[in-house]
Amino acid sequence: MSTSRSGAPSIGRRFEDWLHRVLPSETRTLVVLVVLTLAMGLAILELPLWAPITVLILPMVVGSLVLGPRQLPWFVVFVLLLLAVLVPYQPIINRRIAVTVLVVFTIGFIILLSSFRRSRLGVAGLRGESMLVDLRDRILKQGRIPALPEGWHVGSELRSAGGTAFAGDFVVAARHDDRLDVVVVDVSGKGEGAGTRALLLSGALGGLLRALPPEDFLVAANDFLLDQEWDEGFASAVHLSLDLDTGHYSVRSAGHPPAALRNAGSGRWSVLEAEGPLLGLIEGTTYDGVEGVLKHGDVLLLYTDGMVETSDRDIMLGVDKMLGQAERLLRGDFEGGATRLIEALGSRNDDRALLLVHRR
Repeated sequence: MSTSRSGAPSIGRRFEDWLHRVLPSETRTLVVLVVLTLAMGLAILELPLWAPITVLILPMVVGSLVLGPRQLPWFVVFVLLLLAVLVPYQPIINRRIAVTVLVVFTIGFIILLSSFRRSRLGVAGLRGESMLVDLRDRILKQGRIPALPEGWHVGSELRSAGGTAFAGDFVVAARHDDRLDVVVVDVSGKGEGAGTRALLLSGALGGLLRALPPEDFLVAANDFLLDQEWDEGFASAVHLSLDLDTGHYSVRSAGHPPAALRNAGSGRWSVLEAEGPLLGLIEGTTYDGVEGVLKHGDVLLLYTDGMVETSDRDIMLGVDKMLGQAERLLRGDFEGGATRLIEALGSRNDDRALLLVHRR
């Protein structure tokens, strides 16, 4: 804070504080837009050949981006009233002017409707979008694999239906000393429809993953989804708990496609048939795990059904195809293998997530 030598706030600081009390930042934005709109109205009145009435669309569009939901409707009404006042002063009123006025009123009406929907969120357009971007970044951050010992490689990839930024599939990871816990989740729905539920569920599962022992995680996640009472309140998940020192692992599944294991000694893939009901459907359920040891050179794949399932193919046939592609695409080179697999497999109309664990 800027202060004078005596320690008191400077004149500039005192003026800024006074201005903020009299005109908060949002009100200042509204005042600036009103003044600019009046200047445009004056230009339309005095210079109709150089300033057509369509220029009034500009302040409405800018207002839809920067004004809050309480101020935007009144500002749009103000612009439309100004338009109604200016129309009789046009030098020539013909069909072209009538169509132009209709277009401006239609755009104003659309912006009004959008402001009423936005009032549920309570923030301006740009600020609301930045909040969603921040939430998306947070869900991706929770899926980052923590730093691992030298002998391990873990890669994860996500793709959403239609290439949107929000998806119903996500990965959450946490490390507890020498133990790595990772969960791959598929929320019901796809794309933006499932993205909002995935945002909430990602934060909750991230907390549970860090706070609970492996055997209790899916039970607590199931209880959490039951408490939400969503219309589409179910999800599938596969949870891997891996000892980074010994390679011992346990895999637990909640209605999820089976994990796949490649044995380095035989070079063959097999599926780990861990079974359990979907999350959010049945109270008081338990989830039994499949245990084993990842030896040097072994690979473990966790994935969502978008990687293996289509409307005209059984999921196990899709798993066989995925494992065949994995053998062809990886060829002993597992660095970047998750990216190569997810680009080559799965439905582009469904969300996809893939996790590859390799013990070097």
